[in-house]
Order: sequence, then C-alpha cells, then structure tokens
Amino acid sequence: MEIIRKPFQGVRNIILFNWPFYATAAVLLLLLFTLQTLLPEGLRVAIVISGALILYALVASLVASHLIYDRSTLYELRWLRRKAPHAILNLSAGFDEISELIRHQQPDCTLTNCDFFSPERHTEKSIQRARKAYPPPADLMQVSPHQLPFGNGAFDTIIAFLAAHEIRKEDERIAFFQELRRVLKDEGEIAVTEHLRDVNNLMVYTIGFLHFHSRHTWLRTFKKAGLEVVSETHATPFVTTFILKKNGNSPAHHRNNAHGARNRSRHLS
Repeated sequence: MEIIRKPFQGVRNIILFNWPFYATAAVLLLLLFTLQTLLPEGLRVAIVISGALILYALVASLVASHLIYDRSTLYELRWLRRKAPHAILNLSAGFDEISELIRHQQPDCTLTNCDFFSPERHTEKSIQRARKAYPPPADLMQVSPHQLPFGNGAFDTIIAFLAAHEIRKEDERIAFFQELRRVLKDEGEIAVTEHLRDVNNLMVYTIGFLHFHSRHTWLRTFKKAGLEVVSETHATPFVTTFILKKNGNSPAHHRNNAHGARNRSRHLS
C-alpha cells in the first residue's frame, strides 16, 4: 500500500471489495423505480419507502467509508507515536494496508509482517477480492493465529489493524489473544483497531454492522486472554483502537507463580 494514500482510495477500495452488494442495490433501485410506475397507487408508497431505505444504506455506507478511510486520522497511527518500539509484529487477515505506514513512521524498528488468513476458515469474498487487488508483500509470513512461530516475549508492540474480527468464534479469538500475550514482552503493548457493533456503525452500515463485535465482546475476550485495556482512542466515531497490556492477574500468571512457588519450596526443603 502507498505511504501517501490517494484521494478517495478508501471508498474506492470499499466499492472494489464489495461490488456485488452495491451492484445488487443499484439493480434493486432500478427495479423498484420501474415497478412504482406500474403498480396501483396504494402500493407505490411501500415501493418508495423500500427504495428510500436501500438508497440510504447505499449512500450512508459510502459517505461513512469516505469519512473514515479518506478524511480521518485513522492511517496516521497516532497511537504508535507515543513510543519508539524496537520489535513490532503486524498481523493482518488477508489484506495488509499499514506495513509501509509503520516502516515510514518507525524507520528504525524491526517489523515482522504476518497474515493469518485461511481460505478454509475465512470465506469472506471481499477479502479474496482485496488480496487479488493488492497482492501480499514479499516479506509477509503466513501463520496460524493460534500458534505463532515466535518465542515468548519476542515483541515490544503487536498490531492487529481491522483484522481480529475475522476470527468469528469467541474461543478461537481468546486463544488468538492468549498467543499474542505469550509473544508480547512484559512491558509491551498490543494495539487492536476495530469497528464496533454499536449504534454509530448501525446508522451507517445498517445490517452490515453485525459483522463487527461489540465493545463488551472485545473486553470479555481481552480479559479472558489475560490482557487489560490501557486506553481507547477514536480516529472517528466509527472505529476504536484498544491499547492493551498484560494483566498480571491472568490465570496463566497465577499458574506460573504457583509453579515457581512450588519449585522454590522444594529447593528450600
């Protein structure tokens, strides 16, 4: 992806990746417009209302996407400027659009790019179109989200940018974040950027907001994975970035402490 994003690049990508939805909506609008001239006057009101709802869904999603992906500070990654991390892990799910931005902003970092997209698990056609339009970078590693090929505490910062929601099952999502916790340094941070299943996204993406997870769901996932939220930032009212760190009160932490205590007890005895 380009370091300097082109005008309307975001909304253009939305149309490119989801063109069947927009094509279907356009055909329905044309069909409804034709029908309302042929039907009795009593049915025209229902046709007009249906057409208005489809038109709203079409226009609202495109306007919101333009504001989010073309006019906001989302791609400035301002939360990354708070520190100068040395080792960064960038995780994507079929579409990497920030690795070059990270390199530009953090030229001295050691960046590892990984993708956990699986055609068998992630059947979203939009992702497949994105991968076709933007081939993965040469240094991209294909990984399993539940078994990352890195040692414990390997990274200062881990980034999951508009990617983690593709893990649809909660137990698998928790396992994913437990794995992120494992490869994160004790003082490291995880940045998770996502749309939320909330009123704001409902108003602009209508039924499409069901593809997102709620804030409550994310917080439950983080907690069960042994992570806690340090801060939340909002580049727009539609996207949230959670900054996470290790939670010392996690079950894994207690197991490790208990194991260490038993070892110390045997040594003293």
